Amino acid sequence: MAHLFVANQNGRGPTASALLVLGLMTGLGLVGFLDDFIKIRKQRSLGLTAAAKFSGQLLTGVAFAILALQFENRHGLTPASMHLSFVRDYTGITLGTFGFIVFAYVVVTATSNAVNLTDGLDGLASGTSVMVFAAYVVIAFWEFGNACTRVGVAQASCYTARVTRSTSPSVAAAAMGACFGFLWWNASPAKIFMGDTGSLALGGLLAGIAIVTRTELLLIVLGGLFVVETLSVILQVGVFKMTRKRVFNMAPIHHHFELAGWVENTVIVRFWIIAGLAVAFGLGVFYAEFLSAGPLG
Repeated sequence: MAHLFVANQNGRGPTASALLVLGLMTGLGLVGFLDDFIKIRKQRSLGLTAAAKFSGQLLTGVAFAILALQFENRHGLTPASMHLSFVRDYTGITLGTFGFIVFAYVVVTATSNAVNLTDGLDGLASGTSVMVFAAYVVIAFWEFGNACTRVGVAQASCYTARVTRSTSPSVAAAAMGACFGFLWWNASPAKIFMGDTGSLALGGLLAGIAIVTRTELLLIVLGGLFVVETLSVILQVGVFKMTRKRVFNMAPIHHHFELAGWVENTVIVRFWIIAGLAVAFGLGVFYAEFLSAGPLG
């Protein structure tokens, strides 16, 4: 928001990438707010129907994907690219406009729902989000310092992601700081809760940052705990529908360990450790790929 005060100064105002990522976060936060509002207003556990929630995510994700392919800068780069990306774009795999829109929607919806599922114990989702956002601060600054548009950077290992100091690094750092502040009061026993408003917004922000930094598939590694939580629900529902038997005591998986006798704080801290290991491994993969791509410039 501070960049709005210098919007009239060339090169110092908010960028298209930052506005799009924040817009995605706001849009999904609004979907979550409507869900929470209905629950509170009608005093029931069900807020928006599944169809209504997915429709909101569809509208927000598709709008973000379409706009992310617009707004070329002076180097001809748009906030997102139509190439499949892990640590950087695979230029040999092009999704096309429609393919990218579908892919971006899947990334946005999957990530926002994954964070939402993880938000079941005090501080679990917020603490994990701190770690993943911290990783993206490092990744975004590294991409900025080794951008192909910068003079003196080795072309073999440079990044084509359209990252500036005022986009992904600043947004990720602000989100990390916000999660830290929230965690102070959300730690067990929690005094405040994020609800769907916060979890969908955080998931959308993570997805948006991953897309503009060209690291969509790396997000699966960095957010390993979110992936495990989501897979536990998919596995539980799928097996139960086919066999009428349960794989876990309860899903998502953090509730399984609660019912198995682990106290809440034990589950939270051990899951934080798993999240930290996933983030460390993801950063290691990111840096290892950079070293293997070519000599330092």
